[in-house]
Formats: sequence, structure tokens, C-alpha cells
Amino acid sequence: MKRLISLAILETALLFPVLGAGQKPNADDRIFDQVRMKLATDADVKGGAFDVTVKDGVVTIKGRVDTDKGKAKATKLTKKVKGVKEVDNELVVGPPI
Repeated sequence: MKRLISLAILETALLFPVLGAGQKPNADDRIFDQVRMKLATDADVKGGAFDVTVKDGVVTIKGRVDTDKGKAKATKLTKKVKGVKEVDNELVVGPPI
């Protein structure tokens, strides 16, 4: 009986890290959230309506900004987020359509 209980405890201990790992947020999801927050709160970027995608640390930003300064700042802010490897800034400069 003691052996069976010990075996059950051992199996639980070995499986716990595997089960717990599935509950951690994905790195790309964390990057997405942080990039969206930075862009949405910056006065030069004014980024509420951007399409942001993240794949393996590569961030793509699509949408419109009012100025070239806003477009450059979007890249700069995104690069500051931990885990970002590259930024593909596809923002268009111009007035809203």
C-alpha cells in the first residue's frame, strides 16, 4: 500500500510541471498585449485601431497614423518590448479613410 501511495505521489510530481506549463501565457501573447498597450497610450502614435500580430517574436503592425513621426515612434516603442526580435511596420501615413 505504501508503495502504491509513493508511486502516485511520484507520478503527480512528475506530471505537475507539464500541466503547469500549459497554463503559462505564451510569449507571443504577452508581447501582443504589451505592444498594444504601448501603442494605444502614446500621443504621437494614437494606436487604438491597429492590427498587431506576433509570431515567434516578430511583430507586424498594420493600420494608419497621422504622421511620419508617429510611424517611427510605433517601431521604436515596439522594439522596447521584451522578447521582440523584429518589427515589420506596415503603417500607412495619412488621414483616416
